[in-house]
Amino acid sequence: MTTATRRRGRWIEDWEPENEEFWANGGRKIANRNLWFSIFAEHLGFSIWTLWSVMVLFMGPQYGLSAADKFLLVSTPTLVGGLIRIPYTFAPARFGGRNWTVFSAGLLLVPTILAAVVMHPGTSLGTFMLVAALGGVGGGNFASSMANINAFFPERSKGWALGLNAGGGNLGVAAIQLIGLLVISTAGANAPRIVLYIYIPLLIVAGVCALLFMDNLTSMSGDSKAMREVIKDRQSWVMSFLYIGTFGSFIGYSFAFGLVLQNQFGRTPLQAASLTFLGPLVGSFIRPVGGWLADRIGGAKVTLWTFLALAIGTAVTILASNVKSLPLFVAGFISLFVFSGLGNGSTYKMIPAIFRAKAQSAIEAGAEEKGALLQARRLSGALIGLAGAIGALGGLFINLAFRESFLTAKTGIPAFVAFLVFYGVCFVVTWAVYLRKPAEVRAGEAALASV
Repeated sequence: MTTATRRRGRWIEDWEPENEEFWANGGRKIANRNLWFSIFAEHLGFSIWTLWSVMVLFMGPQYGLSAADKFLLVSTPTLVGGLIRIPYTFAPARFGGRNWTVFSAGLLLVPTILAAVVMHPGTSLGTFMLVAALGGVGGGNFASSMANINAFFPERSKGWALGLNAGGGNLGVAAIQLIGLLVISTAGANAPRIVLYIYIPLLIVAGVCALLFMDNLTSMSGDSKAMREVIKDRQSWVMSFLYIGTFGSFIGYSFAFGLVLQNQFGRTPLQAASLTFLGPLVGSFIRPVGGWLADRIGGAKVTLWTFLALAIGTAVTILASNVKSLPLFVAGFISLFVFSGLGNGSTYKMIPAIFRAKAQSAIEAGAEEKGALLQARRLSGALIGLAGAIGALGGLFINLAFRESFLTAKTGIPAFVAFLVFYGVCFVVTWAVYLRKPAEVRAGEAALASV
């Protein structure tokens, strides 16, 4: 009977998720336990990362910040969160997934406590941006969590597991926006610290739970060359580009939704808050569905139609903006969350599938099976970090595009037109690289046509 071998410090040796006997004899139970506590910690990471999309709703005229200032403020943690994802990707391999989850959850206390200190009228924009930048570390939690969970699950279950992990994390965006709504509607727009006081004890609980219930995998260590290898692979850059269109859309719109409603449709903070949580909520819940569909019909097919749907949803927001229809605009904008959520799940399923296909080719050419599959898991973990970092920067571009659009045209329409064109490009790239007939695919990449 094949089972996991443990050593001191909650480290697990000989992790073989592709071995069905190993998986049935305790592997699945261990992986699922780590998944649930990973989701909890990552959920809070997303909440702190997107904290300032809620804080700006509390910033009335007394704060002295313009709409452009607020778009710049919410762009700051997006940038930091994207850049920090690359080192966070390697942290589970270097320090252990359980160990890093404990540390990263505790680290989130710093920007949360500082936000409570500076959140009052009279604080300079530069100070707000500095504290918001520190909150960007919450964006890194996604990369470390996904790399860690990717190593725990077999290929046949990765789409669902990664989708569930990411979807549960993404729910942190909706959760903090919903809490912001409850605070504004009950205590008023002058009580932002209540939001922060709710999250401080939750972060402590997440760290303690990770300490007590998660595990480290020795098979993730010693992989310093992984990022250098994936950077040289053309598929890495294609997937990173596509992830700008899916996750970049989700996180960028999450930060911008409330500000767009206030500046384009004149909504009050309470009116904006009553709508902003809906998009991230549905986008998060549907992300595992994108992974589930990708497991069954192929990630590339789901991703292709996702970009077409995103283009249609964007066209609806442009129409609604021109006719000044708030209900149509909200419907179109929320559809962007729905389809970006589906695309998030399907694109992340494609990453391990690509390296799995390459591993199978290596095995057929005579490579040792266990080593080839382990290498596939390592490389897919590295690409998850790279694509996650670059995709998150898409959120920065979205908010900067809105900032420029409102500065020059006093409306978000020019930004939406740019997004529409971009989704069209993503649609073409997905089809050209992954869905053409095998005979038309570049030599050596035919196996990727079924990704």
